[in-house]
Amino acid sequence: MHFVDDGANDDNPENSYVNNKTGIYVASAQDSFRITGMGFIYLEHGIVVYHADALTIHNNFIAECGNCIELRGWGQASKVTDNLMGAGYKGYSIYAQNFAQLLVSTNNIFPRGASTIYFEQVTRSLLSNNILHAFYPGMVVLKKVSSENLISSNHFLRDHEPWQPMQTHDNGIVDSYGLLAIDGNNNTVTNNHFSEIIDKKYLKPSGVTPVIIHVVDGSSNYISNNNVVASEAHSEIGESAFKSQVGALLTTQQSSVIQTINVLIEKNSRNNTILDSGTDEQILLDKSVNAIRFTPKVPNGEKIL
Repeated sequence: MHFVDDGANDDNPENSYVNNKTGIYVASAQDSFRITGMGFIYLEHGIVVYHADALTIHNNFIAECGNCIELRGWGQASKVTDNLMGAGYKGYSIYAQNFAQLLVSTNNIFPRGASTIYFEQVTRSLLSNNILHAFYPGMVVLKKVSSENLISSNHFLRDHEPWQPMQTHDNGIVDSYGLLAIDGNNNTVTNNHFSEIIDKKYLKPSGVTPVIIHVVDGSSNYISNNNVVASEAHSEIGESAFKSQVGALLTTQQSSVIQTINVLIEKNSRNNTILDSGTDEQILLDKSVNAIRFTPKVPNGEKIL
């Protein structure tokens, strides 16, 4: 087996993403390292780098790993670009902490990471032009006052795990948490496309209205011109992982619309600006301490989204 039993009494321990193996491990400060044109597979940790300066991770294949890329300690002025990757349900596809001036662009990140991208105290960085696909909420998370970041022109797709052996797993996050969750100040979230294509029976807890963008804490964030498509999928369960996933991705037949909260601003978050990212019914915030311009409706009541 590629992975080993993690003691969880799982019926399929070969999918535990645990084996104590690491592809590349950089333990101390370095400058201008380049990791490019490589393949990483069946590792608990693909790439782990501490204290990175001018690091390049470009044009790699990193898949079937517990965690794909972990930028730990602190770092600056680095880039993660043009990679194909997808972590396991316990880990991150991209994780960064205490980082500034990080460029994450033109990556194709596929399931089934617990989070697709997870930032802790990351500042003045750019997340743009990525294809992001996940089976769980909490796709992109900004934590510990991650501030002054630009999140722009990304395609987010959240749907349900179609492969039967892995449907017992998730990341433990409920759908009210959001696909994009922000704890920080002065972040800009603009011109992103969000697709929430999932049958209502798979939403957790039952009956919840799923949240798309969630400002958990912080102030002066700017959220503008984000488009949300939300509908049921009526997807089929399959025994072949590849066939099931491709079939689900190619299904675009219009189905029942799912009501969403496109933007949720918590009461402790103030001075945020939200423009053209949802109708009056789809934005929840305190209008007395935040600026809002709703997306207009067409005359027959359908959303222009």
